[in-house]
Amino acid sequence: MNAKRDVCFSNMLIQFNVLLMLLGGFNVLSAQSSAKSHTLKELVQMAEANYPLLKSKALDIQAAQKGVAASQSTLIPNLDASYQVNYATYNNITGMASNQFMVPITGPPVASNNMNGVFGSATSLLLNWQPITFGQRKAQVDVAKAGLQYARADAGNEIFRHKIKVINAYLDLLTSGELSKVYKNNLQRTEANLRSVQSLVVSGIKPGVDTALFKAEVSKAKIDLLSIQKYQQQASITLSQLLATDSNFVFSDTAFFYRLPQNFLSSDSAKNPLVGLYSSNTSISVARKKALAMTSAPTLGVWGTGYARGSGVSNTGAVDITNGLGFQRFNYGVGLQLSVPILHFLQVKPQIQQQAFLIKSNEEKMNEVELQLRKQDELADTTLANAFAVVQESPLFLESAEYSYKSLQSRYQSGLANFADLIQAQYGLVKAEADYKLNYMGVWKALLFKASVKGDLNLFINQVN
Repeated sequence: MNAKRDVCFSNMLIQFNVLLMLLGGFNVLSAQSSAKSHTLKELVQMAEANYPLLKSKALDIQAAQKGVAASQSTLIPNLDASYQVNYATYNNITGMASNQFMVPITGPPVASNNMNGVFGSATSLLLNWQPITFGQRKAQVDVAKAGLQYARADAGNEIFRHKIKVINAYLDLLTSGELSKVYKNNLQRTEANLRSVQSLVVSGIKPGVDTALFKAEVSKAKIDLLSIQKYQQQASITLSQLLATDSNFVFSDTAFFYRLPQNFLSSDSAKNPLVGLYSSNTSISVARKKALAMTSAPTLGVWGTGYARGSGVSNTGAVDITNGLGFQRFNYGVGLQLSVPILHFLQVKPQIQQQAFLIKSNEEKMNEVELQLRKQDELADTTLANAFAVVQESPLFLESAEYSYKSLQSRYQSGLANFADLIQAQYGLVKAEADYKLNYMGVWKALLFKASVKGDLNLFINQVN
C-alpha cells in the first residue's frame, strides 16, 4: 500500500511540474508577443525623447532663450500709473529734511499748528526710458546670447554622450544574448557527454568516476549559463533605464557577429560636442568681461510725466475736507537725463580682472580637451586596427578548437583519451566560441569609440543601417 501511495504521489508531482512548465512557456510566449522590435536608430531617438535629463536640457535651452528676450526687453520704456488718497493733517514747515524713514507732507506752512485732518489725493503717469546706453544694453544681450549658446552646447554634449551610452548598452545586450547561446550549447554538449559516458561506464569502457566528473561539469555549465543570463538581465535593465521605459524589447540583430564595418570615414565638419561646450564657456566669460567694462559707460534717459493734485485746503487757507477727493491742479513735465558713473570703474576693475583670469583658465581647459581628444583619436585608431587584426584570426582559432574537441571526443569514446584531455578540449571550444563573438563585437565597440571621439555618431549608425 505504501508503495502504491508513493507511486501516486510521484505521478502527481510529475503532473504538477508539467503544468508549471506549460504555464511558464505560456508566460514566455505572452511576453515575447507583447515585446516590441526596434531598430538601433529608433532606440536612440526614443532615448532622446524620453530621458529626463535630456528633457531638462531642452528646458534649459528654452529658459536661456527667454533670458535673451528679457535682456532685449530693457529697451521698452517703463510707464507707471499711480493714484493715492489720504486723510492727514495739513501742517507743514519749509526747509530741507531727509525723506528716509519719513512720510513727506507737501504744501505751504500754516500760521499755527492744526491737528485737524483733511482729505488729499494725487495721481500721476510717469514715463522713464533709456533708449541710449552707449553699449551697455548690447553687452547684456551678448551675455544672454552666450548663455543660450552654452545651454545648446551643454544639451548637445549631453545628448551625444547619452546616445553613445544607449548604443553601448544595446551592444552589450546583443553580446550577452550571443554568449547565452554559446553557454546553452555548452550545457547541451556536456549533458550529451554525460549520457554518452554513462553508456561507456555500463559497457566497461570507462571507469565509473567519469560519470561523477561529468555530472560536476554539467553543474558547472549550468552555473556558467546562469551567470551569463544574469549579465544579460543586467544589460537589459541598463538599456531600459537609458531609454526611460519599462517596455519589453526583442533584439535579434546577429549581423554584428558575422559582418564587419567597411569604408567608414568621419565627416570633416564633425566636431566633438565637448569642444563646443568648452568654447561656449569661454564665450560667456568674454561676454561678461565686456558687459562689466560697459557698466562704466554713461546712460541717457528720457522721462515724462503728467500728474494732478487735490487738497482739502484752498490757497487762502480755507478748509473743505471732502474737496481733497477731487483734483484741482494739473501738471506735466518732460526731460532728458545724462548719467555718468565717474568712479564706477574703480569698483568693476577687479571684476574685469577676475573675468580675464577665467578666460585664460577656460582657454587652458580647452587646450586640455583638444589634447585628450587628439590622443584618444590615436588610441581609437590603434584599437580599431587591433580589433580588425584579432577578428581575422578568430575563424581559424574557432575551427581549430572545434576540430580538436571532436577529435578528442572520438578518442575518448574509443578509450584512447582520458577525461582531462576531453574537458580541456571542451574548455578550449567554449572559449573559442565566446571569443569569436566577443572579437566581432570588439570591432564594433572600437568603431563606437572612434565615433564618440570624433563626435560623429553617423560614423557608426550608417554602418549599422
